[in-house]
Amino acid sequence: MAKARQDSEDTRRRLLDAADVVLRERGYAGTSARTIASEAGVNSALVFYHFGGVDPLLLAMLDRSSEERMAMHRRTVADVRTVEDLVAAARQIYRADLERGYLAQFSEIVGAALTRPELRAAIVERANPWVAFVEECWEQVTAGSPLGRLLPAREVAHAAITFYLGVNLFSVIDPDQSRTESVFALAGRIAPRAKLLTMRLPRRTPRAGR
Repeated sequence: MAKARQDSEDTRRRLLDAADVVLRERGYAGTSARTIASEAGVNSALVFYHFGGVDPLLLAMLDRSSEERMAMHRRTVADVRTVEDLVAAARQIYRADLERGYLAQFSEIVGAALTRPELRAAIVERANPWVAFVEECWEQVTAGSPLGRLLPAREVAHAAITFYLGVNLFSVIDPDQSRTESVFALAGRIAPRAKLLTMRLPRRTPRAGR
């Protein structure tokens, strides 16, 4: 019994690892039960046995990578206190996701959801924690400040996610990443000028007699 359970868990892990590789290297269009099973060295029927199909397997793989990414990126932003810190952390997060293939994976699945409505609800559900993550980061720096009121956290989070997805498409005309890096450099030059806007305003004390 224990051996069978261990074998089953090992097969699931191999399929998740294979889905990770195939999606990054071949894109959604090149991802199938056959290509995943071939990469994992197992029978393609096991994709359906363990996950119920290719899309559920890809979503399970996305859940696993998102959990890893969230833990890693929370450590990155733990000590962020200024807009400059936040820009530096965003650049580090972008580079890590690019190098590890997370950016390509997520973008591929989001792109597939455009023509597969059944994927859309699943993608929205999985994007929500990242919207909340960006909101938390922004509020960590700007809560109670004029900048926080000027640029509400939810709108900033939506803009950040839009940029994140757009960067993957932009990479087609930015193969050496120089143009994308220039965007972060621009943000880095602007960030120090936002310092006054992140100062917390003192609370007004009511006048005597009022």
